[in-house]
Parts: sequence; C-alpha cells; structure tokens
Amino acid sequence: TTEMTNQEEAEIQISELDLLSSMFPYEEEFAVTDHLALAELKHYAENESAEVLSSKVQFILNVKAEVPNASMAEFSMACALPFKYPTVLPEITVRSSLLSRSQQIHLNSDLKTYLMQNCSGEPCMLSAREWVKDHAAAYIDKEPSSSMTTSGAVQSEVTTFTRLWIYSHHIYNKQKRKNIIDWAKELSLSGFCMPGKPGVVCVEGLQSNCEEFWSRVRRLTWKRILIRHREDVSLEGGGHAEIQNQRKFSTLEEKCFEAHGARGDRMNLGQLYHFLEEKGCADIFQMYFGVEGH
Repeated sequence: TTEMTNQEEAEIQISELDLLSSMFPYEEEFAVTDHLALAELKHYAENESAEVLSSKVQFILNVKAEVPNASMAEFSMACALPFKYPTVLPEITVRSSLLSRSQQIHLNSDLKTYLMQNCSGEPCMLSAREWVKDHAAAYIDKEPSSSMTTSGAVQSEVTTFTRLWIYSHHIYNKQKRKNIIDWAKELSLSGFCMPGKPGVVCVEGLQSNCEEFWSRVRRLTWKRILIRHREDVSLEGGGHAEIQNQRKFSTLEEKCFEAHGARGDRMNLGQLYHFLEEKGCADIFQMYFGVEGH
C-alpha cells in the first residue's frame, strides 16, 4: 500500500468523526472535547499549506453494556486521534466506576491487543466501540472481589501528572513572558521558559492544570506555537508528595542562555542542552531541534 498523505489522513479522521456524530447525536453518547483541534484539523484537510496541527482531536464515546446480573454498566472511552491515524492506532482509555484499577488496566491492554491485530491502517473507532460494548462488562468480575471490601479502594482516583514541551517560533513580548510566569504560578506548574528565537516553554504539574495553561497560551497571537512533546504519568492516589516527586523543576523560571547573532536574539542552544541534561531531559533536545546535542 502506498503511504497515505497527511492530508488524506486528516480527511479520513473528519469523515469518521462525522459518521460518529450522525450515529450518536447525543452529547452523552459522543462528545468532542477539543473543538479547537477539530477546527484546526478541518482547516488542515482543506488547505494543503496549513500549519502543522498542534494538538490531536480528542473525544469521548460512552457505552452502556449489560453486566451479568442484568444491570447496565456505563463505560467511557476517552479517545485521541494521533496525526497519523488511521496509519497508526487511536489512543483509547476505557474507564468505569465499576472497574478496579487492575481491571481497568487489564481491559485497556486487551483492547489495544485487539486493535493491533485487527485495525491497522483502517478507521476503527466503531469496531473499538463494539468491542467495548461486547467485552467490557466481563472485566468487572475478573478478579476476586476482595478489592471491593477495602472500602473506597475501587474509587481511588487516578491522578495524571503531565509535562508539556512547547515550541514557539519566538518569544520576545514582555507581556506574554509575564503571562507565562504568572499563569504557571497560578496553576501550580513548574518548568522553565526560554525567551528569544526559538522560544521554548516547559510546564509540568497536574494534567488539568497543564491543559488549562496550554489553552490560555495558545489563544495569544503567535507566529507559530505547538506542543512538541507531551509526557503523562498516572499516579495512584496522586497525593501532593507523589506529584512533587515527579517534578524535574522546582518552580517556573525564565532561563536566558547567553545570546549571540546580530540582534543578540539567538539563544545559545549548547547551554540549553546542558541545562536539559542536568535536569535529566536531554532526549527532549533532539525532539525540538532534530539534532543530537553535545
């Protein structure tokens, strides 16, 4: 098979989303959670020259399935379509209040295996939904019910710690730089901001706070800004100590590495590399600049 172009992939994603919304017209069955990403995707499909997409389309599919004792269980599928979907598999996490943590892991791992075996290169959201409808309920009883007796164990909330690596064509504007630092503080995010050209921002903290930060930052006017890389870690319990433990930076500060170039605006990338290396993030350098640091 010839490789699909990004344009074709975008068009397939849009037609699959249209199909889902016509089959499941109600919000409680199917809901796109990132409308900005969807608008970008549509724009991209229609304009060959459009900017590279900055975030994946995300949506929720809710499925009701019958459980053995004749009641109905609700399962929620949190889905994201990578830019190369359907060439690569969709990202799907199935959750339900009736599943323990280990049942949920087991279910999601089996769903992924099913998709890997049956769905490469073809749109597969409907078959994933069917699979969940047919199989998910069986996972509710897949282990001794001892976990049910420790009260609240099933309810233990899983917190996600996120680190976003944001790339901008340049960051000079003083107000934007102030916003970045103020918003990070307000949302308890740590990391750093490297102004100049290119501009690099890293924020880390609770997933919802990182997403709020990104949605504010991207609304400002930029020549170009995108998330270059994203790291998500699930924390059982997600207490303050566990979150602090994941952090690689203590606060969010602006890092200026001695500049060079005619305007003195080119940041010294060698210094940035050593800074990232100290923080145990050297591999990120290559994602940003496509070269090995040294």
